[in-house]
Amino acid sequence: MTGPLTPHAAERVDLPGPLAALVTKKPGDAVALLVPGYTGSKEDFAPVLDGMAEAGFRTVAIDLPGQYESPGPEDESAYLPAPLGRVVAGVVEHLAADGKPVLLLGHSYGGLVARAAVLAGAPVAGLTLMDSGPAALPDGPRRTALSLGEPLLRRQGIEAAYATREEMYAQLPMPAELKEFYRNRFVSSSPQGLLGMADGLRHEPDLVASLAETLRERDVPALVVAGEGDDAWSVASQQDMAARLGAPFALVPNAAHSPNTENPRGLLDVLLPVWRSWR
Repeated sequence: MTGPLTPHAAERVDLPGPLAALVTKKPGDAVALLVPGYTGSKEDFAPVLDGMAEAGFRTVAIDLPGQYESPGPEDESAYLPAPLGRVVAGVVEHLAADGKPVLLLGHSYGGLVARAAVLAGAPVAGLTLMDSGPAALPDGPRRTALSLGEPLLRRQGIEAAYATREEMYAQLPMPAELKEFYRNRFVSSSPQGLLGMADGLRHEPDLVASLAETLRERDVPALVVAGEGDDAWSVASQQDMAARLGAPFALVPNAAHSPNTENPRGLLDVLLPVWRSWR
């Protein structure tokens, strides 16, 4: 099975925070820290963990505060990119303590958080933004779903909010165990976290110029990656973001918004040569 339930050799650990994480056991000469998107979790990276480890990267995938198995505060504003970025910056500092370079990848909302971590001073040796954008989500079905879901979550709670997703999953050819995983993950997440991240997705400003300056001053390389059919931020907007950052841009074929689950081999083919050059 390709997806969050893909078998892998990583072990479940708790990092300082505490943050739930999957960490590969094989030692490497660099660390890859993977940050998931809205409603996501560390399991979203299950299909690429072993491949990254085999390529020489000790790989760490986390749940952000409030996601799935990581506890989080009750303050919705704590889930905006800037405060979450400070949390991730702390994780980078923890992982970098043994002297090995840390490469940071953020997917979707996790890309906005990873950007904030770098702006907060995270000592990264490379930054990858995957299917993320220069600013808030543009108008479209995903943004509309956030606006429609907020009042439901506030009035009726997380179980009612999940029911709308359950209707969507019911129409998809999906194993029962995967549907159960999605349900457990969603209802285990912090309602305040879901609301705060949704607010961030709708209101995050364009900080590309600040990020470009920071990367340039610290001589940190970057990469922008998108699935060729991304339906969140347009491919064109991500390509423009890469140009503004002075970073290479790469498309993952046969993938939309989540190449890590839709075409993990294609994603590794894009990431690993670049990451090896950084190392």
